[in-house]
Amino acid sequence: MDPEEAARQICLRLLGAGPRTRAQLAAALRRRRVPDEVAEAVLGRFAEVRLIDDAAFARAWVETRHHGRGLARRALSAELRQRGVAAEEVRAAVGTLGDQEEITTARRLVAKRAEASRGRPLPARVRHLIGMLARKGYPAGLAYRVVHEALELEGQPGLEALFGPDAGSDLDSMLGPDTAADAAAGDEWTAG
Repeated sequence: MDPEEAARQICLRLLGAGPRTRAQLAAALRRRRVPDEVAEAVLGRFAEVRLIDDAAFARAWVETRHHGRGLARRALSAELRQRGVAAEEVRAAVGTLGDQEEITTARRLVAKRAEASRGRPLPARVRHLIGMLARKGYPAGLAYRVVHEALELEGQPGLEALFGPDAGSDLDSMLGPDTAADAAAGDEWTAG
């Protein structure tokens, strides 16, 4: 089998298993020692006939991972970059999620987890809920606000009563320094 046909078969087999980005297919061809010029020709042809489309991949990824796993824009951006999607395509795909949609998803996640954590001490619940949102890529201020709202709906004391008047700005006291730093990275929200 000639190298071009072998490259086509590798790509078709991978695409048959699930959508892939151009970078993922290129990496697979490199691992199989397909010459670069052959790989580029095959990938170019696949892109031309839209068997690979990184922009469509990114849009579908955002849709399924946000609605299925509750991931925030920051986490989705990181996953797409890891898969070799170009920065402008990442921005466009992640830009389809609005602020309100992200807040609604965060509230849904907290409501689901808050129910399961009833009976645990309040400080542990707060750390657990805010930490869960941080791991999914939500900004710290948003995480604080959503958890605060959920606990108030349950009739719990305000987080300020539990952690002090600076609770929204002093995430270290709630999460511990490592988790708070991770959660605050890229924070675009204010607590309150």
